[in-house]
Amino acid sequence: MKVSSFFLASSVAFSPLASAFAPTTFRSLSTADSFVSTHRSSHNSIQTFLKMALSQDELKKQVGYKAVDDYVKSGMVVGLGTGSTAYFAVERLGQLLKDGTLKDIVAIPTSVRTKEQAEQLGIPLVTLDTHSKLDVAIDGADEVDPNLNLVKGGGGALLREKMVEVCADKFIVIVDESKLCDGLGPGFPLPVEITPFCHEHTLRTVANLPSVAGCKPVLRMGSSSNNKNDGDEIAVTDNGNYIVDLHFDEPIKDPAKAALEIKNTVGVVDHGLFCGMTTAVIIAGADGISVKEAA
Repeated sequence: MKVSSFFLASSVAFSPLASAFAPTTFRSLSTADSFVSTHRSSHNSIQTFLKMALSQDELKKQVGYKAVDDYVKSGMVVGLGTGSTAYFAVERLGQLLKDGTLKDIVAIPTSVRTKEQAEQLGIPLVTLDTHSKLDVAIDGADEVDPNLNLVKGGGGALLREKMVEVCADKFIVIVDESKLCDGLGPGFPLPVEITPFCHEHTLRTVANLPSVAGCKPVLRMGSSSNNKNDGDEIAVTDNGNYIVDLHFDEPIKDPAKAALEIKNTVGVVDHGLFCGMTTAVIIAGADGISVKEAA
């Protein structure tokens, strides 16, 4: 959530609270005390919510900026990720190009949304057709396990993200500490991009793979940029495909095996398991920023 949209939402949240504190005649002191206590509690809750939301956005900004500051140098080819955290890395790259700190940078976006943001910031863009080798790619993740395997694709850009990031000498992942997990799966559904042709058949085939046994497959509806059911039409990716989100109650036992089995399924375009690709994870938490590098 961007700060501007958050304050718009919070102003709406405060409206009923303001009317509630309008002049009121109470029948008794106990009624008045109860009123004040109730609304003081509401006020404190809103203040806490405000603080938490701003902190979440600030954490994303910190890691996004640090990734660019630490890993991007003049003359590089840079992969630009997609999502609410990657947004800040793109923003920082635009700032440093504008003030002259960085020069001779070209970048490859991983979605239409990122492409539009980069163009607005004046970041020179190219594609893999002309630049198949990248110096660094920076992106967020929906889950990160202790081995730095990832689940990505909550925003629907998993195919382009993987195509770009697998070509980078360094893949830097930027997250807040809420994305860290002991095992992939239960904390965030695994997206699988499939062809529209006979999609129900492909959905069933993927769900029956041994490595993802027990998962619940859900066809993404509405917007492809989130895994919430927010529409009546099937969600369509930037590539014209569908997404199946695999929901797990237990961690995926062998992410690398699951990645291979899903990828080898006819009808599957790609999936959100990013195994063995991460160079380093920059993590923002209550105690500050830390960096975990691949072994």
